[in-house]
Amino acid sequence: MLFRFKKPATNRNLLRNKEVKILNPILSVHILKLRSAYLDRKVKVRIYIPNSEGDLKGTLLLNDGQDMEQLRLVDILSGLINYEDFPHIAVVAVHANENRMKEYGIAGFPDFKHRGKKAWRHSHFISRELVPFLQREYGLIKEEQQNVFAGFSMGGLSALDISWHNPGLFKKVGVFSGSLWWRSKNAGTPADDNSRIMHRLIRKSEKREGLQFWFQTGTKDETGDRNKNGVIDSIDDTRDLINELKSLGYTEDEIKYVEVENGEHNFTTWSGIFPDFLRWAFLD
Repeated sequence: MLFRFKKPATNRNLLRNKEVKILNPILSVHILKLRSAYLDRKVKVRIYIPNSEGDLKGTLLLNDGQDMEQLRLVDILSGLINYEDFPHIAVVAVHANENRMKEYGIAGFPDFKHRGKKAWRHSHFISRELVPFLQREYGLIKEEQQNVFAGFSMGGLSALDISWHNPGLFKKVGVFSGSLWWRSKNAGTPADDNSRIMHRLIRKSEKREGLQFWFQTGTKDETGDRNKNGVIDSIDDTRDLINELKSLGYTEDEIKYVEVENGEHNFTTWSGIFPDFLRWAFLD
């Protein structure tokens, strides 16, 4: 089996072929390089785990693990655990590399520039390689736990796609300034809205019972306005996707939408709202 260690991680210190760092009194990180058959490369993965022993309430899986310092993940999570009695969770941050624009997107549906042509490989890596490894070696992503997948920009689109196509694997998904513009045609007209791929996929699907959604946009995410309605495309695309979900039967209780005034398409904005996302993901 892929990623097999010599001993299962029934004790968090048993794994040998990894690097472990104590980050502060609250958190440690396990740094691994896992060989993926689907991606045909080694994937760097960081697993942030509370230092104190005890049951974990759940796991947060994040795309773009290379950007965790910009997200201020360690400071945010440590502060929540230390000062707000936040439940102990594991955070699994999956690093992207120079192939990010090929590996993120919607599996099987590259966009009009052929970006995302390897998205199916990333999807299979997550669902068929990484998740079974985490279940087996770390005891994470158990059915009885709160398991969440999230990402930023294209990483958010990827998290949504993988969660949607693997019902039951994750209970919640977070999409920060998601690339929901992802479309098959780009004529530069309002008609482009009809080519948005995720909207079409959801429209033709059935409701995934038990899956809940967090969507965040910023009023300064971009300046584009395809339909000239005075609302930037990222907000329009997100609101339209929410409407597609509601047409399948999702309610306001199952969808959280946060629009950050003056929020931009960067980690400064995403970091600022991230504590609220974690509270929604693991406390609500």
